[in-house]
Amino acid sequence: MTKIKIFIRRCRLAYWKRRDPLRHARALGVTIGESCRLYNVSFSTEPYLVTLGNHVSASSTHFETHDGGVWVLREENPNLDMIRPIRVGNNVYLGYRSMVMPGVTIGDNVIVGAGAIVTKDIPSNSVAVGVPARVIKSVDEYAVRAIAEGQQTKHLSQVQKRAWYTSRMS
Repeated sequence: MTKIKIFIRRCRLAYWKRRDPLRHARALGVTIGESCRLYNVSFSTEPYLVTLGNHVSASSTHFETHDGGVWVLREENPNLDMIRPIRVGNNVYLGYRSMVMPGVTIGDNVIVGAGAIVTKDIPSNSVAVGVPARVIKSVDEYAVRAIAEGQQTKHLSQVQKRAWYTSRMS
């Protein structure tokens, strides 16, 4: 490919990454289920090894499919790679700036906290947080607290929501 064609392809991908993140990810080879939303996600050099189930939400999440640490072994092993697929189940929320490492499988009905680095598999129906991410509770336990402490304001417009919150939290 000529430098101009490469430049044009990169520009096109950057445009679609902002305009239609799902289309962008699919163009890279990511397998994506139904009803997903991706905000500013990134993929390492093997995006075709990432599979996202149905109803997955990720914001500023990075999916890393290879272990770059083999760099220090390259002089003696010039062709060595450590590459593993990533699988994310159905109904999964990946918090802001979370990172999913090579070979990880995340089950169904999982919440991953903001900033978490997922280095090991996370079982279904779990909430995982931290560096490295670890399971801290079940989704059922999370739901009890969220329902008790949350507000029923999702249906409100931005103007209505602002009025509701400012009147109660000032």
